[in-house]
Amino acid sequence: MPLDDQLKIFTGNRHPELAKSVCDYLQIPLGLSEVSKFSNENTFVQYHENIRRQNVFIIQPCSPNVNDSIMELLIMIDAAKRASAGTITAVIPYYAYGRTDKKDQPRVPITARLIADLLTVAGADRLLTMDLHAGQIQGFFNIPVDELTALPLQAEYLKSKSFDYPVVVAVDVGISKRARDLASRLGAPLAIVEKRRTGNHDGSEALNVIGDVAGLTAIMFDDETDTAGSLISAAEAVMQAGAREVYACSTHGIFSGKANDRILNSSIVEMIVTDTVPQAETTGLEKVSVITIAPLFGEAINRIYTGQSVGAMFDG
Repeated sequence: MPLDDQLKIFTGNRHPELAKSVCDYLQIPLGLSEVSKFSNENTFVQYHENIRRQNVFIIQPCSPNVNDSIMELLIMIDAAKRASAGTITAVIPYYAYGRTDKKDQPRVPITARLIADLLTVAGADRLLTMDLHAGQIQGFFNIPVDELTALPLQAEYLKSKSFDYPVVVAVDVGISKRARDLASRLGAPLAIVEKRRTGNHDGSEALNVIGDVAGLTAIMFDDETDTAGSLISAAEAVMQAGAREVYACSTHGIFSGKANDRILNSSIVEMIVTDTVPQAETTGLEKVSVITIAPLFGEAINRIYTGQSVGAMFDG
C-alpha cells in the first residue's frame, strides 16, 4: 500500500513551513484543512478531505502566540476525532510550559501536566516531540510519547566547524547530562556554569564555572534559549574564566523580549538553533544559524506509521 493512502499530515498556523518540509521528505502532499478565527476570536477548524480511519499527524509547535497555538492544536485534534480518524498523533516540536513541570513554590500550577491532560482529553493517541525541558514530562501522559533529540544534528554541525580545542559548557546543572552527551560526541571535555535563579521573571545570576575553559573554544549548550539572559550571563562567566571564544547551541530558539539584541551585542560568535519553532525573524541575524529538523520528524512519522522503532534512529 502506498505511503500516502492512509497517512495524512496536517498543520496549524504556527509552522506550516516545517510541515511542508516534512511532507517533502515523505513525498506526500500536505493535507487540506482550514484553521482560522472568527471576528470574536473563536478558532474554527475544518478538514477539507476525508480522514475516516486514516492515520492523522498534526504538526504544531507551541510557539508564540503560545496559547493560541495550543488552542488551535486541541481543536484540530477534536475535529479529527469527530471525523473518525483512525489514529491521531500530536506532533509538537516545541512543547511549551515545559519549565512548569513541578511545584517548586507554594500555590503554583504544574502546567506541563495540564497541557498533557488537555491533549489526551481532546483525543490525541500519541505525542511526537523533541528535547523536552524535563524528562519527567513523558510520565505526565497516559498515551505513548516519542521524544526525538536534535543532538546528532547539532553534533554534526559543530564537528564541521573543526574546532581545535573545544569544551562543551552546560549553562546550568539541569542540562549537564545532555551536555555531557554532546561533549562525548565531539570528543571534548565538559564544564558547567553554576547559577541561581533570582525570581519568576526570567532572571538568573551566573555564579561560577565548574571545569577548565581557559584557552578553549566554549560551546554553550542548553535545550532552550528564550530571553537569552541566562545564556549571556553564562557566556560572560566563561569568558571571564579565560575561554578563547564562545559559541552557543540550543534546540529551541524562542528569542523573546530583548533576546536578539542581547545575542548581537554579546561575546557569542555564533548562535546555533533548530527550526522547531519558526525562525524567519532571526535568520537574518548574522550570529544565528538554523539547522532543520524536518528530516528527523519525517523519518519518525514514517517509522510510527509503518510500525518501526523510533529509538533505533539514534542508535550508534
